[in-house]
Amino acid sequence: MTRWLDDEEMTAWRSLIETGADLFRALELDLAEHGLTQGDYQVLVYLSESDGDRLRMTDLACRLQLTPSGLTRRLDRLIASGLVERMRSEDDGRVMLAVMTPSGRRLLERTAPHHVESVRRHMIDLLDREELRAIGSSFGKIRQHLDDRAGNGDLR
Repeated sequence: MTRWLDDEEMTAWRSLIETGADLFRALELDLAEHGLTQGDYQVLVYLSESDGDRLRMTDLACRLQLTPSGLTRRLDRLIASGLVERMRSEDDGRVMLAVMTPSGRRLLERTAPHHVESVRRHMIDLLDREELRAIGSSFGKIRQHLDDRAGNGDLR
């Protein structure tokens, strides 16, 4: 028997669906002023958080939740713009690395303050601490559930 959503559950679900897309679109528009997409920015952030501004391509694809071909497509524009390079690992020639260039680092350092301000303007500053904790806790539970299912091979 189907457990239909009650009014409160439906409000929560519809708010997530309808607001999430608009929020990410607003953040994307703010990043576009710097010539980046949200995906480009994520690549630069993950690389900046890694030793030597580099990650194995397989690890970067996993963090971005992309297939290897999806990562290749995402990196092609960053590489053409001189923000990222592909390099063979010195430790294992079979391993390819994505490496942020000095130009990529400079762009990230210029863009990050604007992106954080955008996140604050469109979300953080609209909520009080209790609401922020509730969002963090709620999505933490959902993330854990999805990670557990993926770990068990159940992606449904």
